[in-house]
Amino acid sequence: MTLTRRLVTAVAGIAAATLALTGCIAAAIPAESGAPGPTRTPVTDGAPAGFEEYYGQTLIWEGCTGADAGAYDCTEVTAPRDWSDPDAGDLTLALIRRAADNGSPLGSLLTNPGGPGASGYDLIADSATYAVGQPLLQNYDVIGFDPRGVGRSSAVSCLAPAEMDDYLFDIPENPRGSDGWRAELTERNAGFVAACEAGSDGLLPAITTDDSARDMDLLRAVLGDEQLSYLGYSYGTFLGATYAKLFPERVGRLVLDGAIDPSVSGLDVSTTQAVGFESALRAYMADCLTQRDCPFTGTVDDAMADLGTLLAGVDRAPLPAADGRDLGADSLMTGIIAALYSKDSWQFLTVALTQALKGDPSAAFQLADFYYGRNADGTYADNSTEAFRAYNCMDYPMDTDQADLDAADARVAAEAPTIAPYWDGVDVCASWPYPPTGVREPIAADGAAPIVVVGTTNDPATPYTWSESLAAQLSSGVLVTRVGEGHTGYNKGNSCVDDAVNAYLVSGTVPDDGLRCGG
Repeated sequence: MTLTRRLVTAVAGIAAATLALTGCIAAAIPAESGAPGPTRTPVTDGAPAGFEEYYGQTLIWEGCTGADAGAYDCTEVTAPRDWSDPDAGDLTLALIRRAADNGSPLGSLLTNPGGPGASGYDLIADSATYAVGQPLLQNYDVIGFDPRGVGRSSAVSCLAPAEMDDYLFDIPENPRGSDGWRAELTERNAGFVAACEAGSDGLLPAITTDDSARDMDLLRAVLGDEQLSYLGYSYGTFLGATYAKLFPERVGRLVLDGAIDPSVSGLDVSTTQAVGFESALRAYMADCLTQRDCPFTGTVDDAMADLGTLLAGVDRAPLPAADGRDLGADSLMTGIIAALYSKDSWQFLTVALTQALKGDPSAAFQLADFYYGRNADGTYADNSTEAFRAYNCMDYPMDTDQADLDAADARVAAEAPTIAPYWDGVDVCASWPYPPTGVREPIAADGAAPIVVVGTTNDPATPYTWSESLAAQLSSGVLVTRVGEGHTGYNKGNSCVDDAVNAYLVSGTVPDDGLRCGG
């Protein structure tokens, strides 16, 4: 699939796991402990008019299917399909809870791993320790939830696995950039969108971050919390900032890690990300060239040029895989980007590029499949790809000004020359059946309690400038900087960042604004 302007904004899933070099890609998941949590009285004060019944529902917690019943319990919450119309019907939100170890929790800590489209349920079910760290497990009932449109909640559903393979991996017959190539991609997008509309039970216009933030206030209320405590990663920072905009008086302790700038356009988002991934790729190359097994030689510029030659060669002559797919430049670039989310996965990227140079696409496909949540048997683990597109097409106004598009192309060509040939494509949102309802504007959240924003200096997916910008926009924003590589900063081995976040969420100790960790 082409690395379109919207695809390059994808951050789902990769932030929630690292890549292990074992011949396949997997997350190391430790065993969990814990005990079932209590049922609390809903907080109905401040319920929107007409939606009081939703805020007053009592949750029924049960042991989770497929999870350790002694550690986790699960429930479902009924939410309105349309927060502007209480008579428009319902949808369901799936929750998982890992009860506080100390038996006397500070309350609930809601979490979101990003995306949009990543499963917050799976984030906690797979490894709550990795997701939030031991100090937070000690003091909070940690809540994972699938937002509307995602996973176990009322979900967007589009293509069967084989059709999804065709959509994501088929290589157009016409030359890249030609009218025929664009026509093929437009037709492919139209088929995908039609399948989403047919398979999603009318949900598509309701899959917005604004609606999801309102759902989060409902969750706060039915969980029995007067204020929201929240840890959001990547896209989860936009969800958290949107919540703060809508409900500043209900903000408790919010930490937003790997921020998205809510004030920039979709075009600016993806342009900046293209530059960010190029920077991360150069950092990878600098490290690779010091390793004995690196397939590249010379300077970083030499290595980047050789990688560009590899991509162009695969674009001309795709590499056949044993499962019948062909690895083209777009899928190879997707695999490269997947590995750049974490420095821990750089060694696997070296394996993938070494194999690709020898004509073997298997490791590159493993990276691309991890990015898309594709299993080895050809099935898909979740609907994150579909939900990602649904949210973005409703959240971001279309970028149609030709001068802006040309300027973006020029910037990417100058500052991300390796990525540039595979950056532009045909936006699936041009075929979306509903106009976007989201707005791009600064968020101040006047009156909110301190909101901690964590930024990593060479984060490729959510570049550091966005964390700086969001912290400055928020009236109560506090910026904590992790100096380093990779996506997001908390629970990534930097004790300075971890101590600051834990102290705020557990004790309410606000970090010094501008705290810089490392470097």
